[in-house]
Amino acid sequence: MGGGGGGLSVQPRVKRGSFATVRKKKKRVGFVLDMTPLVDIAFLLLTFFMLSTTLTTPQVMEMSIPPETENVEVKQSELLTILVRDDGQIFKVLGDKKQNPPEKVALKDLRALSINENMRLENRLIVALRVSNQVPYELVIKILDELNIAETEITQRLAAKGMKRERKFAMTPFTEEDREDLKGL
Repeated sequence: MGGGGGGLSVQPRVKRGSFATVRKKKKRVGFVLDMTPLVDIAFLLLTFFMLSTTLTTPQVMEMSIPPETENVEVKQSELLTILVRDDGQIFKVLGDKKQNPPEKVALKDLRALSINENMRLENRLIVALRVSNQVPYELVIKILDELNIAETEITQRLAAKGMKRERKFAMTPFTEEDREDLKGL
């Protein structure tokens, strides 16, 4: 028989209570953990992190609006006016309102409209946004987002032609005349 240790060793059983197996029980020492200092430290850490952490900062959209006293001469043929009525309906006017009446346009079509008109006029288009005071702020942000997304495409297309983008955008007041022009539409 070679090694391997596969065999079981059998030991004789000894009855409990016999003299040979008297064991002495060990006394267990009780362990008590005082949690009061740990709770104090947890609250101190929580307070520290709450006071030292900066919460989300508000996101601000910067817009440069010229002073109201400044008059700018604009060719009507190079002007795209986007009007937003009280009920949130969006209209476009290319050029003069008397020659080209306002046309309804969907929010999703604003991006393509801005891109196409800018490319047609080769970077001379001026976009004027006129929004009624009754329009929800969320809609105004969506319109501005669509126009900003269009800007990246316009810039890329003009760069491919070797031209530099000069964005021309203005927010102008929504007047009573605008309200009357859009009333029947």
